[in-house]
Amino acid sequence: MSVTLVNPGTRAILKSYRMSASKVREVLDLIRGKDIITARDILIYSERGAAKVILKLLASAVANAENNDSIPADELFVSACFADEGPTLKRFKPRARGRASQILKRTSHITIYVARMDSSRISEISRKRSAEATKRAERRSVRVKRSTGQGLSGEEVSPEVEIIDVVEAPTPDTGLIEAEVVQEEVSVPEALAQDDSQEAQESVNAEALDADESENK
Repeated sequence: MSVTLVNPGTRAILKSYRMSASKVREVLDLIRGKDIITARDILIYSERGAAKVILKLLASAVANAENNDSIPADELFVSACFADEGPTLKRFKPRARGRASQILKRTSHITIYVARMDSSRISEISRKRSAEATKRAERRSVRVKRSTGQGLSGEEVSPEVEIIDVVEAPTPDTGLIEAEVVQEEVSVPEALAQDDSQEAQESVNAEALDADESENK
């Protein structure tokens, strides 16, 4: 069954791609009827194996439209895309008891058409993109003001507001210092008692020496 396209636009064809047509069609269904920028984003973030090849084929179709038909890339969309079955390569794999199993390696022919969008659709897409760009710029300005310490109204935020909420957590070093100080305070009376006992012992020894000297005389 052949499909006749009425003024489909500029095309790009890839023949004998080593992938089955059913797998390629799943990716082509995602970009059919989309504008070029949206189709590129879909293919870039797609996890399908055929997405990279289709992205290159789409770029080729856009380049053909720009160079041959002088159509800007922003005004193009994917008007048609399809995949036909190509020649099947037959391979064999040895199996038990001298038998062999057949392996069929499918290929496909991929075709993508791009055409110019209507003026109303072009104006609508440009309006949406300008609105999105404005929103992104506003969000970015808000982030910049917050990061530079300015409020939404442009006034600088006083540093006292930021310091009020700061709560310093106790560190283990503080606890160790306090424990050492307490230990020193506790050990002071013991040191004084030791000094008094030493002085008393020295006085007793001195009196004993005096008594011995007097007896000798």
